[in-house]
Amino acid sequence: MKIQKIHHVAYRCKDAKETVEWYGKYLDMKFILAIAENEVPSTKAPDPYMHVFLDAGNGNVLAFFELPTQPPMGRDPNTPEWTQHLALQVESMEALMDAKARLEADGISVLGPTDHTIFKSIYFFDPSGHRLELCANTGTPKMAKMLDEAKWDMLNEWAVTKKAPQHARWMHDGSYAGE
Repeated sequence: MKIQKIHHVAYRCKDAKETVEWYGKYLDMKFILAIAENEVPSTKAPDPYMHVFLDAGNGNVLAFFELPTQPPMGRDPNTPEWTQHLALQVESMEALMDAKARLEADGISVLGPTDHTIFKSIYFFDPSGHRLELCANTGTPKMAKMLDEAKWDMLNEWAVTKKAPQHARWMHDGSYAGE
């Protein structure tokens, strides 16, 4: 078996309508489907929900569940806020900066752009507290080749030492001088 693609990724949200409207306004995602039940189909648990689906482009679907009878949403207290996030690619630096301006114009705090050498990113939170990253690719074929050649050495070194291998430090230290 080989996976064909991600069918959808689902997160919880505080308010389904607010979520659909926010993702439409700031990320141009169209609302494509709503499913609502009073019982969870897989477990048969009595748990009313609204499940909304958004078009994230190129066959990608982002979905959310509003669960009104469950305790308020929380975060994993043992995982730093920056770790769990959804990264979405945009077509250019111009699109990235336009998105940043649109978000900030409505009072949404945006971090970045952060230069990762192979892409630049901005970071912000949706109304439910999910961290989002928008990325514009800036890498070259040479960079991709360098990273591909180092990936297993990096992973194997990490598995033993649990310290950051230095094979690709050029991504963040400014030392990359190639094309």
